[in-house]
Amino acid sequence: MEYVLKTNNLYKDYGRFKALTGLTMNVPKGSIYGFIGKNGAGKTTLIRIICGLQPPTAGDYTLYGELSRSGRIVKMRKRMGAVVETPSVYLDMSAEENLKQQYKILGMPSYDGIAELLDLVGLSDAGKKKAKSFSLGMKQRLGIAIALCGEPDFLVLDEPVNGLDPQGIVEIRELIIRLNRDKNITVLISSHILDELSRLATHYGFIDGGRMVKEMSAEELEAACRKCQRLEVSDVRALARVLDGMGLEYKILSDSTADVYGKPSVTALTEALSKQGCELLSIKEHDETLESYFISLVGA
Repeated sequence: MEYVLKTNNLYKDYGRFKALTGLTMNVPKGSIYGFIGKNGAGKTTLIRIICGLQPPTAGDYTLYGELSRSGRIVKMRKRMGAVVETPSVYLDMSAEENLKQQYKILGMPSYDGIAELLDLVGLSDAGKKKAKSFSLGMKQRLGIAIALCGEPDFLVLDEPVNGLDPQGIVEIRELIIRLNRDKNITVLISSHILDELSRLATHYGFIDGGRMVKEMSAEELEAACRKCQRLEVSDVRALARVLDGMGLEYKILSDSTADVYGKPSVTALTEALSKQGCELLSIKEHDETLESYFISLVGA
C-alpha cells in the first residue's frame, strides 16, 4: 500500500508537557483518514508538525516517501493544503480577493482557476461578498478553497465542522467526499465529533495522550462495531452451551449478558435455554457506535 504520510515515533514536548509520545501513524494514498482523539490528545500538534509550523522534539515522518530531515520536504509540502485550527481568511476581502491573495503568495501566474474553486466549494454566488458577512460554514468552505489553491493532492483539515450548524456540517461533509472521489485528494481530518467522521472516513487513527492507540480501515471498524443481539439471561454458562450447540458466534460480557452475532430464532433459543434451566430475561438489537468503540479503546 502506498502512503502519503507516515510518522515514526514522533515526540513533541512543551517544557514538561508531552504533547506527542512516540506517535506512529500511516495515511494511505486516496483515503479519507479520520484522526480521532479527545481535546488535548495531540491532534493539532501533529498537524502543525507535518505542515512545518514547528519541529518535533524527536522522531521523524515522511511525506510522499520524502523524509522530514531531507531538504526536499519543502517541495513535498507544496503538495499539501491545510486548514489548521481556524480558517485563515481576510475578513475585509471578498472570497475572490482572498483566493487572489493566496495565488500571489504561491506565485501562481494567473487567476484562471479561481472561478472553478469558488464553484467547487459552493461559493460561486458569494465571490464578491466580503468574508466578514459570511456564516461560519461559508468561512470554513472559503478556508478549504484557500487550502486548495495550488492544486494539492493532500488536504489536512483540523476540526473542520467544529461549531457548525447541521446544514453547515452536511455541506462540509459533501465537499470533502467530492474532493476525495472526484479530485483524488487524500484527506486527513482531525476531529472529536465521531458520528460525523463515521459518515465519510475510509480509515481511522485513534490517538490518546499523544500516542496512537489503534489504526484501522472502515471495513475493520464496521466488523468491530457490527450489529448483534444482546441477550440477558439467568445463567450465561448455560447460554454459552446452547449457542455452541447452535453454531452461533457470541461474546460473553458479564455473568448475565452476552452479544450474539447473527439472528437466532427466539423460539428455538428460548426452548433450548429452558432445557438447560436457563431463563431468557431480555433480547435487544445492539450496534456499537464509533463513539462507544473509541471509549472502549481509551478507557474514558
